[in-house]
Amino acid sequence: MLLGALAGGDFKNQVARSGAEALEIKALSADSRHVQPGTLFFALSGSKTDGAAYVVQAVEKGAAAIVAAQPIEAAVPVIVVEDPRRFLALAAARFVGRQPEIMVAVTGTAGKTSVASFTRQIWAEAGLAAAQIGTTGVISPTRNDYGSLTTPDPISLHGLLGELAAEGVTHAAMEASSHGLDQCRLDGVQLSAAGFTNLGRDHMDYHPTVEDYMAAKMRLFTDLLPKGSPAVIFSDDPWSTEAVRVATEAGHDVRTVGRAGNFLALKRVEHFRHKQVAEIHHGDDIYEVHIPLAGDFQIANALVSAGLAIATGTPVAVALKALEHLKGAAGRLELIGQTKQGALAYVDYAHKPDALENVLQSVRPFTTGRVIVVFGCGGDRDKGKRPIMGEIATRLSDIVIVTDDNPRSEVPATIRSEIMAAAPKAIEIGDRAQAIRAAVAMLSAGDTLIVAGKGHEEGQTVGAETLPFSDHIEVRKALEEFDR
Repeated sequence: MLLGALAGGDFKNQVARSGAEALEIKALSADSRHVQPGTLFFALSGSKTDGAAYVVQAVEKGAAAIVAAQPIEAAVPVIVVEDPRRFLALAAARFVGRQPEIMVAVTGTAGKTSVASFTRQIWAEAGLAAAQIGTTGVISPTRNDYGSLTTPDPISLHGLLGELAAEGVTHAAMEASSHGLDQCRLDGVQLSAAGFTNLGRDHMDYHPTVEDYMAAKMRLFTDLLPKGSPAVIFSDDPWSTEAVRVATEAGHDVRTVGRAGNFLALKRVEHFRHKQVAEIHHGDDIYEVHIPLAGDFQIANALVSAGLAIATGTPVAVALKALEHLKGAAGRLELIGQTKQGALAYVDYAHKPDALENVLQSVRPFTTGRVIVVFGCGGDRDKGKRPIMGEIATRLSDIVIVTDDNPRSEVPATIRSEIMAAAPKAIEIGDRAQAIRAAVAMLSAGDTLIVAGKGHEEGQTVGAETLPFSDHIEVRKALEEFDR
């Protein structure tokens, strides 16, 4: 593709000034190691490296031109633009040229994975070829690929969207992380609708303040969602009013869902051990929906998902009926098994304060015995949340076991001590497998165990190495051992 054809909108003039419009571009890359002859290389500045330092290497490997934020000496044309990341996202979309016809994205601190999964499931129940993209990977009618990034980089993302469109996927739901939005990874995605779940403390190692964090989330509505499109917003979060204000001022069709919802209003909920019965109002119609998942937060996620599906053409009755067949996203309050006495053991991805509070509160209504929680905090991440999560675990659980999560480059014992500063009565067991085994050994009739923090993950990062580890496997092993 000609470079001039890759540069839409904001970037046409910059490319024209470079005189390189007629260059044939065969590939895009922001990693000099992947450059091949004919590549357009994006010299992006990051928190750890500056792509400008790799321009010489990129040129030596055959880069046809360079995109950068500042003038750079190079033996090939250099296109200087104010925002290379946005140029990369838009160029990746043009280079691939295909994506599913209906795309929706959801942002928020918690619930993004579940909303993407539930929206895909609703569409599938309606007979549509649907896919989801997010923290747990990619799921479509023909694939179930494990992943690790909530929002992939633009080159990977658009390559994936092109593949999904080629296999016949017409509807896709994706997660929009604050990092992904701030770094313009979604800027080339053609959205039909967008959703907001909630906002809590997270990524304070990246965003200076909670307000900055919220502003990054709101780029989904202010910059990416086409004006007049449906914005489905959960109504009952402390930040819901701000999300509604932003989406309204951006000119969107704002539809709120939840107890205070104006689109899907939740009027009554009955909690059972393995399901919830919800009364949902849409206009003058009333629906009784049996949702086969525990926890208020799962109803919130289901309502946002139904709102997105309805907003993109699924009949209301079909969407709400589909909620009765939902399967929880991997590692999201996922029931792994139970003891012979009937104690339940769950794995949940909760690794931030609000998420841990939600999951512990959600199991209390059907727990006749004790709530036992096993959790830790990741290294090289927001340290301020560690005592907060220790306090939440102590307040909402009967037994707390503090263990290692992904310590990364930090000393594991230091992380545990920062949690236990607010959880002095907690049990400390650094080895995560041993901690899980100890918790399962404690279970009695009526108890509920939550192993929190890693959810679907299949590895534990210690230092620079990621070792094989699965909470699912360890919980099952312990249940088998103590139920013999």
